Order: sequence, then structure tokens, then C-alpha cells
Amino acid sequence: DKLRIVEALQRRKEVVAMTGDGVNDAPALKKADTGVSMGLTGTEVAKEASDMILLDDNFATLASAVFQGRTIFENIRKFIVYLLSCNIAEVLVMFVALILGYPPPLLPLHLLWLNLVTDSLPALALGMEKGERDLMNRPPRGKKEPILTKYHYGIILTQSVAITLATLLAFILSLKRTSNLNEARTIAYMVLVLSELLRAYSGRSFEGYLFKIGIFTNRFMNFSFIFGILLLIATIYIPQLRFIFKNTVPTISESIDILLLAFLPFAISEISKIIRVD
Repeated sequence: DKLRIVEALQRRKEVVAMTGDGVNDAPALKKADTGVSMGLTGTEVAKEASDMILLDDNFATLASAVFQGRTIFENIRKFIVYLLSCNIAEVLVMFVALILGYPPPLLPLHLLWLNLVTDSLPALALGMEKGERDLMNRPPRGKKEPILTKYHYGIILTQSVAITLATLLAFILSLKRTSNLNEARTIAYMVLVLSELLRAYSGRSFEGYLFKIGIFTNRFMNFSFIFGILLLIATIYIPQLRFIFKNTVPTISESIDILLLAFLPFAISEISKIIRVD
């Protein structure tokens, strides 16, 4: 009967897991996409035929395993989407500025420091994200579903363009206002760093907005954000580093502009989640 159930579900293109412990369960365990045998009471034949062995014979462990598996897969997606959106934005900032006839908005050292700040700890912190509460209520992934779907590519495109626009807007407006290239580059650099750090917070969930999942629920993200801010401040306010990076100290009005523009991609991301959920 178990074998017939597995075959019937597979004919309907379902992905089937089957549990068992006896010798007579072996054909069904072998036929299923994932055969799960009992580790305590299961026979050796059942264990050999299965893909997984449930060591404590507790079916609640299966649900926990599925939850952890889904969490790991979602975190891999978040990691990839975050890195692609940020790195594409960095390329677009340089490329679009040159196409429009402006000097490079960032120096090579800015880009290297930027990758140190935003591509290391924040990205790793996304891999430490806890599973979302409604994760088990979502339908299972398709058997041939890729890691990144059209929805995820849409997020990458939207956030890349938003970060690019915010950074270029900061650079061009500053350049026209002061005609000081180093000052304009400093403002663009700060907007890009802050927008990518905020992007990491927004990237903690594809569906849930930040205040729903909790700002402080991922302490690794909080640590990486604070560390990134400290590294950014160091290149602005420590004279030796400021000289090496050719940065300038922004005024109060410039600091306000930097914060507003850096929050723009974050706001777009969070608003789009609310609209999609509603």
C-alpha cells in the first residue's frame, strides 16, 4: 500500500517522502524521492533502502528538519540577491557616470573599502538569519525551481537601480553645487556604503518588512552594521585615512542629504514588500 501511495503521488508530479521501519517498507522507501527510516526501531534493510535515518524516531523532528532546510535555502537566496544587487549597483554607478560624461564617482580605493565593508560581514549575517514564522505555511518549491526566480531577479534589478540612482544623484548634485570633485566623491561614497548596509537589513526577508520581523532579532546583522558604520566613519574623520582616501568631512546639511538619499533604496524595498503582501 505504501508503494502504491508513493507511485500514485509521483504520477501527479508530487515530491514524496515516505517513512518506514520494517523490511516490507523497503520498496516504498526506495521508490520515494526521500525515504526516511527509523533509527531506533528500524530494520537494517529499511535503513539501507532509505535516504535519511531518523535517529530519535520522533516525527516532530521531521518537521523541524524541513523548517531548517527551508531556512538554509532561503538564506542562500538572500545572500545571493544581496550581493548581486549591491555589486551590480557599484558597476552601474561607475558605468553610467562615465556614459553621462562625468568623472568616476568613486576611486579604486573606495571600491575596495566598500567591498570590505558591505560584501563581508553583512552578507554573512544574512546566512545567520533565523527562519521566518510563516515559512512552514508556504507551499513547497517546485522540483525544477531555480535558486533565483523572476521575483528575485526583479528585486535585484529594482534595488540595483535604486542604489545607483541615489548614489549618482548625490554625486551630481554635490559636484554642481561645489565643483569640488573630492567632496562629491566623498558624498557618493558615503551614500553608497550606507545604502548597501541598509539594503542588508531590508534583504533579511523577501516578504516581511523589517519592523515585522524585528530590527534586533539578528544580532550578527546588528554587529556587522555597527562595524560597517565604524569603518566608514574612520575613512572620513581619521586624518591619515581621510588623506589616503581623498575624502572630505561633510557639513551638517550634506550629512542630512546623505542620510535621506541612503534611505531611498531601503524605503523602496520596504514599501514594495507591504504592497506585495497586501
